[in-house]
Order: sequence, then C-alpha cells, then structure tokens
Amino acid sequence: MASEDSLVQTVLTIDEFTKERDWEQFHSVKNLMASISIEASELNETIQWSNPTPEEIIGNAQLLGEVGDEIADVMVYCLRLCSVLGIEPISLMQSKIEKNRLKYPTDLVKGNSAKYTAYE
Repeated sequence: MASEDSLVQTVLTIDEFTKERDWEQFHSVKNLMASISIEASELNETIQWSNPTPEEIIGNAQLLGEVGDEIADVMVYCLRLCSVLGIEPISLMQSKIEKNRLKYPTDLVKGNSAKYTAYE
C-alpha cells in the first residue's frame, strides 16, 4: 500500500493536470463539492445490489478495479478542493480524528455503532 509519491506531490500533480487542461475555471467550491458527492455515489454503485466482504472484492479483479477507480476519483476531488481552499489535508484529518476521539470515547462506544447523541 506504500507509495513513493507524497501527498504534497499528489496535490501538485492534480493541480498541474487541472491547469494543463484549463479546468480551474470549472473548479468552483460548489462544483468540486458536487463532484465529490457524485463520485461517492458512483463508488456506492459498484456494489449497489450486493454486500460483498473485503475478501470477495479483493478476489474479483474487475470489481476491485472499479472500486479503486471510484475511490481515486473521490480522493482526487477531495484533494483538489483542499488545494483550492488552501487546506492541508493531513493536518485536517489529524484534527478530525482528535475531535472524534473526544466525541466517541472508547469506554462508551467500543463495539457500539450508535451515534454520539445516543450517549451524550
């Protein structure tokens, strides 16, 4: 799962790809957010009428490729939005994980999928 590429380099590559095609004009915040939602829906569509286990997906090269392509689309749009807004994605995710640690304390939620409002 490791890559030689850094997240910073990936964002730069996405930005360069966008600039080369003169697509910045289309990358408004609204359009990027809509694109994230659309691509997330396409990710869901890959298994819409089934409920495969991770092993079943891994064992099906075509499905794994489709899932991977849609994950990549979601991530590319998320990283492009971070770039447009000047947000550093690693710091953003680390901050959110810390907020979730407070919102979902292990002693209250371990093994329980209830929303935090169920135990506030």
